[in-house]
Amino acid sequence: MPLEDIVGLPEYKIKQMRSGSSYVFEMSYIGRVNCPRCGGRWLRKKERYIRLVRHVNIGSRASYLELEAHKYRCLQCGGYFNQRFPGILPYRRHSEPYREQVFEQHRDGISQRTLAQREKLGAATIERWTHDYLIRKVSERQSEPCPRVMGIDERYFTRKDGYATTFCDLRKRKVYDVVLGRSEAALGGYFTQLKDRKRVQVVCMDLCNTYRALVRKHMPQARIVADRFHVIRLVNHHFLATWKLLDPLGSKNRGLLSLMRRHAQRLSDVQRIRLGQYFRAHPAFEAVYDFKQKLCRLLLLKHQTVRQCRWRACDLLKAIQELQASGFEPLQSLAATLGSWQEEIACMWRFTKNNGITEGFHNKMAVISRRGYGYRNFQNYRLRVRALCA
Repeated sequence: MPLEDIVGLPEYKIKQMRSGSSYVFEMSYIGRVNCPRCGGRWLRKKERYIRLVRHVNIGSRASYLELEAHKYRCLQCGGYFNQRFPGILPYRRHSEPYREQVFEQHRDGISQRTLAQREKLGAATIERWTHDYLIRKVSERQSEPCPRVMGIDERYFTRKDGYATTFCDLRKRKVYDVVLGRSEAALGGYFTQLKDRKRVQVVCMDLCNTYRALVRKHMPQARIVADRFHVIRLVNHHFLATWKLLDPLGSKNRGLLSLMRRHAQRLSDVQRIRLGQYFRAHPAFEAVYDFKQKLCRLLLLKHQTVRQCRWRACDLLKAIQELQASGFEPLQSLAATLGSWQEEIACMWRFTKNNGITEGFHNKMAVISRRGYGYRNFQNYRLRVRALCA
């Protein structure tokens, strides 16, 4: 393998390599040199000097580039300048590939202190390089338009600042942005400054009235879809509250509680027998359990046609009426919520994606927060999330 391929920088010629505790490559640049001011090529060499630059590690040993550089005078504009090298910025003693290597090691979980001791750098230097690369990665996405399929969910940030709202691109599976706050006053300005918000076609969210009001106001063309997981969880929550009213002692049994939460099709034969024994002792609750299983099967349907959705909508309205006439306060509260979100819930039968993608990114964001031992500055936290979760 040629030595130029080991270094990994184009248009360089290696004259000699010295090996010891580290590698030193004596190199010269063979590419074309232009004036950085006017781009002129009519140049005159004025002075020669050697520039020593730290490069990427080769194995467990450091490597250095000993570059032959010149000072030039441009005969077109009359200015003087020092020679520029691709992959090495002016006035820097470390190459860009080496800075990126340190950034990736720190991003993968190696602490600043360990990296500083290993690479013989300062911890503040590693933090500055990391911040520079994060800004560069985020700046590459500044002109990115709004996603066509957007997921909105909240996540706890700090005790002082409260919650933050995550906007996720469900189609491309990446985080679009993170905004501090979850109220209409905190998010109204952000929705207003979104330039391409008319591109959004579908918005998936939990049963949050604030998010729904914001989307209806600022994105009237978007179809709102309720998140299936949160709808099923809401049904189970009110169902267990009704069970607690009918049988306060039985609802404290953790074994029965686990069986009541599961879908009927996922129960084993032994578990069905145990539930049957409980229902024979409490026959009044069996009807409530059967209704809950029927409602969950209805809400779990996917890939329905328009004609099928019309029949499913009739079944949903009938179920809401039965909940209202049940006489139990938790079920009546469930009927009010389902009735308020009946259009968004009906869209679940046509739309297959859900906010599970956003919840998965919340786990990754928690890892980012743990690696940084928490963030007090929300802008630093937002910068890392946008760069690492895209």
